[in-house]
Amino acid sequence: MSDSFEKFQKRRVITSYFSVVLSIFLVLFLLGILGLFVINSKLLSDNFKEEIVMTVFFKTEATDSVTNAFNSELKTAKFAKSFAYVSKEKAAEQHKKIIGEDFMQFLGVNPLQNSFDIHLKADFVTNPEIAKIQSRLRQNDMIADIVYDKQLVTLVNDNIKNISMWILIISGLFAFVSVLLINSSLRLSIYANRFIIKTMQMVGATKSFIRKPFIQRSVILGLIGAVLAIVALLGVLIYLQTSFPNLGIIENKLAIGTVLLGVLVLGVVITFISTYFATQRFLNLRTDDLY
Repeated sequence: MSDSFEKFQKRRVITSYFSVVLSIFLVLFLLGILGLFVINSKLLSDNFKEEIVMTVFFKTEATDSVTNAFNSELKTAKFAKSFAYVSKEKAAEQHKKIIGEDFMQFLGVNPLQNSFDIHLKADFVTNPEIAKIQSRLRQNDMIADIVYDKQLVTLVNDNIKNISMWILIISGLFAFVSVLLINSSLRLSIYANRFIIKTMQMVGATKSFIRKPFIQRSVILGLIGAVLAIVALLGVLIYLQTSFPNLGIIENKLAIGTVLLGVLVLGVVITFISTYFATQRFLNLRTDDLY
């Protein structure tokens, strides 16, 4: 009978430990994901901005020497992240693939113009900056027109500001909720041992002596949950880097290391503080209040 009771008690303790570790792991993992998103939000927004293309069209009379000179100018331009020369023949082939018909058979000539597709650096993807770039480029008499999606640039910049503000608000709320969830899990675990705490106190054990094993156990559980969360976060980073290598998610190693270290520290600090106050509460209760 006593053996079966002991087995039941061990199973209950193990289940309690598992639930605490699981709750800590899930909360820290989600908090880590949010942290990684926050530090990479600028990278993601910059990557999206740099996908917007500004196309510079040249007049028909522009010679190869003109386009070569412009190519050399773009290589040293601060605003250009990348660029590609698109001849009118190549442009005709692209149009043919898009519309599914060879329009030159009807027209007899190629009406398209030689052009450059320019991907600007993220800092220059604003309407005022692009206006300055246009003004500079139009000094070249051989440029016929400069085209870009002005509405998309405005929309992207406005949305990024709004999204950044909401990310900060959500991060604060989520951090607060995370602390509450971990605190609740630990308090439930200690609540199951409230009679042991009071018994130790009644036989003369000091408060610090009673708190010590509970704090040590909780910190160990917090470390286990934090390490599992870090492993899961590394798995997510590897997956994102493999699936989306152009984003360069893992390039900012210092920021990523800071987030992972923060997850580990939070796992220890939150469990320590929560356990300290939870045990303190039961130590201060009268025996009658335990029931």
